[in-house]
Amino acid sequence: MPAPSGTVLQFTSPMAQSATHLTASSRPTTLLITPREHGAWGLLLVPLATGGAVGLFSAANGWPLVALTVAALALFWLRTPAESLFGSGLIRVQNQRERRSVSLTILILAAVAACALALLFWGGRDRALLLLGAAAGCAFVAQSVLRKLSRRTRMLAQVVGTLGLTVTAPAAYYVVTGKLNRAALALWIANFLFAGNQVHFVQMRIHSAKLNGWSEKFAHGRSFLLGEVLLAIALILGWRFHLLPALATLAFLPLIYRGTAWFFEPRKPLLVRRLGWTELTHAIVFGALLVAGFHFGR
Repeated sequence: MPAPSGTVLQFTSPMAQSATHLTASSRPTTLLITPREHGAWGLLLVPLATGGAVGLFSAANGWPLVALTVAALALFWLRTPAESLFGSGLIRVQNQRERRSVSLTILILAAVAACALALLFWGGRDRALLLLGAAAGCAFVAQSVLRKLSRRTRMLAQVVGTLGLTVTAPAAYYVVTGKLNRAALALWIANFLFAGNQVHFVQMRIHSAKLNGWSEKFAHGRSFLLGEVLLAIALILGWRFHLLPALATLAFLPLIYRGTAWFFEPRKPLLVRRLGWTELTHAIVFGALLVAGFHFGR
């Protein structure tokens, strides 16, 4: 799931990974316009689904959620061709043919996003989305700055990027219920805590593939274990101050168990694709448990 030009949790195909070595005439245009951040799709859609589902339990207006989903997908997709066109991504436009294809893709995606957003804002509705959009924009700007500072800040940049992706949770809840309240904030925080933990775990697994034994793993993963402790403290505080329902905090148990158990497992070969599917499964389970926790914990 992560890469220098990615947002978070990027698992790329061999074709995409070798794209920089292909000539402009031999590489397919899809490499310039298709998001390579496969894991980031999950970090975008799981919060959107959880926020929308929790909102639908208390409201019946689901049509704005459809428009928000279309807008979010179009805007997320738009980033890859825009980076290719302006030269800020891993793969860049190199000839006129590629420039035309990428420009056309940008125009189509921008038009789709504009139409979806126009439906959401029609008649002065859902104006609080502008506030959430501004928060996401600030997160992505901060991510870009951190990513360029040094190699040491790249993981922090990815975690900050998840703050922008998971804004779809309060946005989905808001467009369905019309309320930007404590529940919307709690959904955002919960999804961000999950996403941040997932980013950290995947990075640790990738950079510790050759480690063996508790001592080596602990030396390399001390910051992750500290993050596990801080996550548990955050969940306790969220429950104590009635921000998260007690049942909703249980959604994090598989995540905490997965991260802690790795330190005691024997050395295994790192299969990146399998790791991606495993983390996707964790995301789906987390989303289902979180929604159930909010619904039955009220």
